[in-house]
Amino acid sequence: MSNTSRRLSRRGLLIAGGAMASATAAGTTQTSRALAGGGDSPSGTERGDDAWRAKIDVHHHFTAPQWVDWAEREGVVRREELQWWSRWDVDSTLAQMDRVGIATAVLNPTMQDRYRSAAQAREGLSVVFEALTALVHEHPGRFAFLCPAVLDHPGVTTWALRRAFDDLGAVGVSMKAGYNGVYLGDPSYDRFLAQVDERSGVVFTHPLDLPGKPPGVPTVPGVPNFMCDFLLDTTRAAVNMIRTRTLDRYPHLSVVLPHAGGFLPQIATRLEAFGDFCTPPIDASRVRDALRRFHYDTAGPLAPACTLVETAGADRILFGTDWPAASAEIITDYTVPAVEADHAFTEHQRRGIYRDNARRLMPALKRADHTGRRGKDEPSASGEREVLAAR
Repeated sequence: MSNTSRRLSRRGLLIAGGAMASATAAGTTQTSRALAGGGDSPSGTERGDDAWRAKIDVHHHFTAPQWVDWAEREGVVRREELQWWSRWDVDSTLAQMDRVGIATAVLNPTMQDRYRSAAQAREGLSVVFEALTALVHEHPGRFAFLCPAVLDHPGVTTWALRRAFDDLGAVGVSMKAGYNGVYLGDPSYDRFLAQVDERSGVVFTHPLDLPGKPPGVPTVPGVPNFMCDFLLDTTRAAVNMIRTRTLDRYPHLSVVLPHAGGFLPQIATRLEAFGDFCTPPIDASRVRDALRRFHYDTAGPLAPACTLVETAGADRILFGTDWPAASAEIITDYTVPAVEADHAFTEHQRRGIYRDNARRLMPALKRADHTGRRGKDEPSASGEREVLAAR
C-alpha cells in the first residue's frame, strides 16, 4: 500500500493523533492503556444511570489473535501489512468498555472473506469460533458474537450457521452490504437469507469500498472512502432490499444497517417521489413502512437524529461504537456524546438505544447479561439451556 493510500485509509484517519497507532499484537499493559485512552471519564459517566453503565455495543470489530497467527501460517494474510485495528486485545477492549459504560460487546469477526477454498474457510472459521467461545467463557456477560457469512462457500456458511447458533449461541449473522458489485436483496442471496429467516435471525450488514475500484483507493482523490462511499454502500443495499421486498419475502428476518443507515433516512422522501423509476417500481405508499422495518446503529458517530427518529422510530436504533476502527478518543469525544446530548431522544428512548432495543431484537443476549436482570429461576429457551449446561 502506498503512503498516500495508508494516510487515506479509513482507520488511519480515525486514529490520527490517537494512542492506538502504537498498538502491538501482543497487547501489553502499556498498549492496553494507550488503546483504551487515558484521562478522566467522559462527560456523563459518573451519573448513576443503570442504562448508561449497561450499554450493549452492537458494532464491535473483532480480529482474533489466534486467527491472525493461523492466517499468517496459511498465507491468508501478511502480518506486517495488516492495519492496526486487526491488533485486537482483550485488556484494552475491556478497559474502553468500562470507561464508556459498555456492559456487553457483540463481536463481529473481521477478514472472513479471504479464504481460497471451502476447506480453508471451514478451518479458519473453526479457529475464530474457538477464540470467541473462549472469550465468552472467560469473561461472562462481557461478550456475545455474530456468525460471519462466507458466501463464496455456501456449504461452509450452512455449517457455520448450525455451529454458531445451535452449539455456540451466536446472537446474529454478519455480512457485507454487497459482494462483487451484487447487493443484498439480489436473488443470489435467497438461499442464505432463507436459512437465517428459518432461525428468525438478525443480519448485521457492513459497508466497504464501492465496486469498481481497487480496495483502499479513494474514489475521489483526497476523500477517504469511509467518509461517503461506505454510507452509499449501505444505502444501495437497503434500497435494493426495499425494491425486491426482501423483508416481505423473509418475514422472520431482521436487518441492522450500520452508521444510522447511511443516507437512507435522508432520502426517504426522494425514494417516495422517484421510486417508480426503479425496476420493479417501489410503491410510494410502502417506503415509510419499509424504513421502519430496518434497525440502525449509532456508529459513525451518529449525526443529529431527528430525521432518523421521524422516519424509523427510536425503538429501531441500537448503540454501536465501531471499536477498534474508531479510537477511544472518537468514541468518548463523539460517539457517546452524540447519543447522550441529542434532544431528539427522550430518556426512555435513550435507555432503549443503549440497551433495551438490542435485548428485544436479540433475546439470546439475555444469556450474556451480567447485570442480574434475569432471575435465576426465570425459564430460558431450550437452546439457551443447552449452551448454559455445556458451560
